[in-house]
Amino acid sequence: MRRRVVVTGIGLCTPLGNGREETWQNLIAGKSGIGPITHFDCSQFATKFAGEVRDLDPASFIDRREAKHLDPFVHFAIFAADEAILHAKLIIRKDPTDGQSFAYDADRVGVYIGAGLGGVAHIESQHSVLTGKGPSRMSPYFVPQIIVNIAPGLVSIRTGAKGPNMSMVSACSSGAHAIGEAARAIERGDVDAMIAGGTEATVTGLGVGGFNAMRALSVRNDDPQGASRPFDLNRDGFVMGEGSGILILEEREQARARGATLLAELAGYGASSDAFHMTSPPPDGEGAQRCMRAALKDAQSSGVRPQDVGYINAHGTSTRQGDIAETLAVKAVFGEHARHLAVSSTKSMTGHLLGAAGGVEAAFAILAMLRGIIPPTINLTTPDPECDLDYVPNQARKADLRAVLSNSFGFGGTNASVLFCRAE
Repeated sequence: MRRRVVVTGIGLCTPLGNGREETWQNLIAGKSGIGPITHFDCSQFATKFAGEVRDLDPASFIDRREAKHLDPFVHFAIFAADEAILHAKLIIRKDPTDGQSFAYDADRVGVYIGAGLGGVAHIESQHSVLTGKGPSRMSPYFVPQIIVNIAPGLVSIRTGAKGPNMSMVSACSSGAHAIGEAARAIERGDVDAMIAGGTEATVTGLGVGGFNAMRALSVRNDDPQGASRPFDLNRDGFVMGEGSGILILEEREQARARGATLLAELAGYGASSDAFHMTSPPPDGEGAQRCMRAALKDAQSSGVRPQDVGYINAHGTSTRQGDIAETLAVKAVFGEHARHLAVSSTKSMTGHLLGAAGGVEAAFAILAMLRGIIPPTINLTTPDPECDLDYVPNQARKADLRAVLSNSFGFGGTNASVLFCRAE
């Protein structure tokens, strides 16, 4: 019999706030976390705004000497993981002789944290050192600073979790894949608990310049807060963001036995490939269709039917092709029920957090179900006729939700969907 997986903790670090509650309150208020770029001189760039994490002092939660050697994507992951662990009241038994009740053995707890690009800021800075001062002046920390798996590695060291420890690197699906694969590890019995999600810090010259070169970003510099406008006819590209979203996943019966608060059950997970194009989805969202169908099929064992899904946190990046393809995919998968679904893109407020998006947006979907409030799609003033679902325009909405879905799709044609239901 397949072991069931529940969510017991959530940690967030986003352009909307440093922490779960600050982020959530700004999200349901429909506030934008987008503003002028402050991380670097962007005067020569076509896009001059992004969703930045603000006022986060790494030295307040990491040793000051260690913090200065770590890239921001690691700062974000550690902050969010700390909050999620505290939220879950998760205790890991570091010493086998420790008799703490309700503590997990260290080798039964793992860490899966994904990212799309890793330490881009340090790639930039150390390349400048290399070309300006020579290789002998490069930092000995350079390689650990940039590798994606240093984020779960350091969370593992910090917590003492000795189970499987790795990064899923699948572009904008990284965080969602990390959560889904972490759930699979629990279901198989490999582990009893997982720290899982995504992190990213690519609001840098290389990051913004690269996406500008693709003409993928909005250039609405006169209105940064109105630039991310998923499903709106006048959208002109996505907005970059940064941050981290981490969940604590546990085997359901052990979580119950230790008295944990069960926030949700991770009932379904789907993954697929478009096998179509390097950066563009199939026009009908065929790969996304298969991904959502796989998550729905997986959720049947938890008693969840397609008509039980009341809300989808859409991938919804504010690109013309992507928004239309996802709309068509939702309609193909849910049929008539699609007309009764609430679908919103929280990227309208956070920007696109790339590898962190799946972790952050899974958390948003869970919180929407827990608190009975669906976050809006802001800046939706002129609906695109080809995007004709209920996108919860501009204002949050109360709703009684039994099951929710979060979609993440990435370059390379990679797709992930995670489905959560109430933890009965």
